[in-house]
Amino acid sequence: MRLGRVATPSGVAFVSVDGVDEEGATAASGTPAAGVPAGATVREIAEHPFGDPTYTGRSWPLADVRVLAPILASKVICVGKNYAAHAAEMGGVAPADPVIFLKPNTSIIGPGAPIVRPKGAERVDYEGELAVVIGRPCRNVPARSAADVILGYTIANDVTERAQQKADGQWTRGKGYDTFCPLGPWIETALDPGDLRISTSVNGAIRQDGRTSDLLHDIPSIIEWISAVMTLLPGDVILTGTPEGVGPVVAGDTVSVSIEGIGTLSNPVEDAK
Repeated sequence: MRLGRVATPSGVAFVSVDGVDEEGATAASGTPAAGVPAGATVREIAEHPFGDPTYTGRSWPLADVRVLAPILASKVICVGKNYAAHAAEMGGVAPADPVIFLKPNTSIIGPGAPIVRPKGAERVDYEGELAVVIGRPCRNVPARSAADVILGYTIANDVTERAQQKADGQWTRGKGYDTFCPLGPWIETALDPGDLRISTSVNGAIRQDGRTSDLLHDIPSIIEWISAVMTLLPGDVILTGTPEGVGPVVAGDTVSVSIEGIGTLSNPVEDAK
């Protein structure tokens, strides 16, 4: 099942997305991209998408709604340096244990919403990532049971002001700005995340091209590690790390992250006014 969140003529709604294959994408405008089937629709979910969702009976053509971030998390937990080649390109070594940090939920934006470079920013980087969405409250989850607490998977861009990250010696400011966590376009609940292609392009030119099979710490072990530290709540999002090839974006660019089996998340870049 493909779950999303959209702005409809009647307001904001959780929905299931029907009639879009794994190549389905959203354009930088937040509207359906070229190639999305004309008959693609969204069906309104009553209340929330967790558990077995029920439906209100209302539906809309995908072309008539605006696709939003598929979830508004209470927290976004990120895993740093989780691909060996990325750790090397950042001048470090692969960590023996997962390195985790938080992004505020106010950094979340949806497909098509602009990534805003803060005033005074020196270098703002893209970091395409597979994201895990938690489906129920949990604590101290053993790796063998991790699948039981996962709602599904989506695409994320862990946008980073690199100079501030380096200057501060910790990552909250450089990764915490509003708009620095694009998510979407939807949550795929039926997906094996073990070996998926993940790529990032800027203005159509591929800059990152990796596979999730290269994760140093796989998703079950990440969930075990994080849930030993903090309670995870329905809708919490875990960013699993980025492959090598991170780099800067400037105003006027469009950055797109694609993950096999999910689709493409695209966002334009602009400077703060």
